[in-house]
Amino acid sequence: MSIHTPDIKRVTTHIIQEMKTRGEKISCLTAYDYSMAGIVDAAGVELILVGDSASNVMAGHETTLPITIDQMIYHATSVVRAVKRALVVVDLPFGSYQGNSREALNSAIRIMKESGAHAVKLEGGLEIKDSITRILSAGVPVMGHLGLTPQSIYKFGTYTVRAKQEAEAQKLIEDARMLEEVGCFSVVLEKIPSSLTKQVSETVTIPTIGIGAGPHADGQILVLHDLLGINKEFKPRFLRRYADLNGVMTDAISNYIKDVKGKSFPNEQESY
Repeated sequence: MSIHTPDIKRVTTHIIQEMKTRGEKISCLTAYDYSMAGIVDAAGVELILVGDSASNVMAGHETTLPITIDQMIYHATSVVRAVKRALVVVDLPFGSYQGNSREALNSAIRIMKESGAHAVKLEGGLEIKDSITRILSAGVPVMGHLGLTPQSIYKFGTYTVRAKQEAEAQKLIEDARMLEEVGCFSVVLEKIPSSLTKQVSETVTIPTIGIGAGPHADGQILVLHDLLGINKEFKPRFLRRYADLNGVMTDAISNYIKDVKGKSFPNEQESY
């Protein structure tokens, strides 16, 4: 059953900001296809991220790096067709914005025009400021992403908690302030200490969205396939599983195979 506020026909960046102002937590999930996006939207989340995590959960890659902008547009278009209420944000994939603000703008415009999405997300701070500023100058809403940035996995060499040391924590705070100053409407904080999330959330006026960042963010996001228990191998400390769809689906398929082999499917009522 949906628990969203019925009088909101479409969630916007303005509504996301108002939620932070009044202290209402923001619920966010990923989605990558029409069927799942429709279910997520109808359930009442405020924000759906078409994440480059599609590279992992949909295509089976080890990292998010291989996914292309054409593939992101395909997933985003499928999601947008299903969504009637949530704000849809799309990740700019690796290589489509780093180091070249003109390419970043072209990537963002392609996603917005071809998919119909409402905003884009970029990983990084000061080092991609020019790209963010250029995208914003074209009227495209931007969500930032700090802390553990999966597109930089080969730079970090690990998926462990980021910003535990004072120097990195201070840079993250400065980057968050910069994202706010240039005009980002929100920022994802991934896998950082809870105390740092609290400090950032109290420092900036834009909403913070946490993943593995403790309870003090203004909202929370999880990968849908992890939350539903479809992906059983991924078991980080921050993940709470709300279902075991892997088990449910395996049982259903096993029962189908049994019925086919036992000649009980289809029966007379299921035949023409």
